[in-house]
Amino acid sequence: MPMDAREIETMIKAALPDATVEIKDLAGDGDHYAATVSSQAFKGKSRVQQHQMVYAALQGNMGGALHALALTTLAPDN
Repeated sequence: MPMDAREIETMIKAALPDATVEIKDLAGDGDHYAATVSSQAFKGKSRVQQHQMVYAALQGNMGGALHALALTTLAPDN
């Protein structure tokens, strides 16, 4: 069963409480999303480490209930 965008956002915010999360359903099928996640927790981390933090927040759903996620991560300047 596909994941709902709100569920993805909730899981990310649970792991990264200060995060600003924007989710877009790319295909309208609940399986292919694009997410932009901005969090102070990303400061000083490589892009790979930032993505790993988001994937960890999804608790193993990547590749299962969540088929595809195009991910953009940002560390805010302020």
